[in-house]
Amino acid sequence: MNNSNNKDSRQAHAHIQKSFYEKTARNRIASIVDKDSFVEILKPGSVPTSPNLASLDITGSFDDGVIIGKAKIKDDAVYIIAQEGRFMGGAVGEMHGAKIVGMLLKALEEKPKAVVFFVDSGGVRLHEANAGLITISEIMRAMLKVRNAGIPIVTVIGGTNGAFGGMGICSCLSTHIIMTEEGRLALSGPEVIETLKGVEEFDSKDRALVWRVTGGKTRYLLDHVQVLVEDDINEITQAVAEGIQLSVANIDLAYLQQQQDGLQQQYDQWFGEKDSIAIWEAMNINDPESISMLSAKQVRAIKQG
Repeated sequence: MNNSNNKDSRQAHAHIQKSFYEKTARNRIASIVDKDSFVEILKPGSVPTSPNLASLDITGSFDDGVIIGKAKIKDDAVYIIAQEGRFMGGAVGEMHGAKIVGMLLKALEEKPKAVVFFVDSGGVRLHEANAGLITISEIMRAMLKVRNAGIPIVTVIGGTNGAFGGMGICSCLSTHIIMTEEGRLALSGPEVIETLKGVEEFDSKDRALVWRVTGGKTRYLLDHVQVLVEDDINEITQAVAEGIQLSVANIDLAYLQQQQDGLQQQYDQWFGEKDSIAIWEAMNINDPESISMLSAKQVRAIKQG
């Protein structure tokens, strides 16, 4: 019995060691970039903590919930932005957003191979609502400038908070989005929808429903993201390395119209559906109820088929 327990314990430890979801933002960076290549910009203590939180008697964080810096991934020079979901749900405030914007604008000057963005945020920090909303618009504008300069923005969504609200919008401005099944991507969070429309519209406590509707599998099958991977550091690292090499699509009127037409078709076909199972069935996927139990590799095979 003890041997069995020890084996289970070792397996659980190994899973946590390989998990992107379980790691802090700093550990995610350390696990994916080339060893000893990360150089942090605006290190803890080099800038003051959020004055807005202090005025509300709320304890701030030494990095305001986001880490920025330079690194290499498989010898390619990149800029890294990693949100810390464990501090205020990765929510964007004035200083948090300013660090992201500054890093993006710095990329325009120094032209790294790519910007890699680990998004883990519920959206704008309500304690700094006005400043946060303004900052989201500044992040969006900076991301478009980076794309226009031909620099890829490779975003990974696989953290504890997903990508919601303004950060959901920002994520979709990336050139390449990688998601795990554990990741979630949407505009309004489940709790927000339930508060505004009632539990009959969306039960935020139904975790299986939440992940079916906003999770990586359905976003991948609907072509809202480019890559679906397991919650595995090695798989994510490889996907990021491949995304860095991709060229940036030109954002012209024809490109935007094509994207809009695709979204309009999905809206016309599936508006009113409250669960992804019905959508998967309409996509002629055999046994759609089994999708939730399949691996990322199996889901990729379904889409390719």
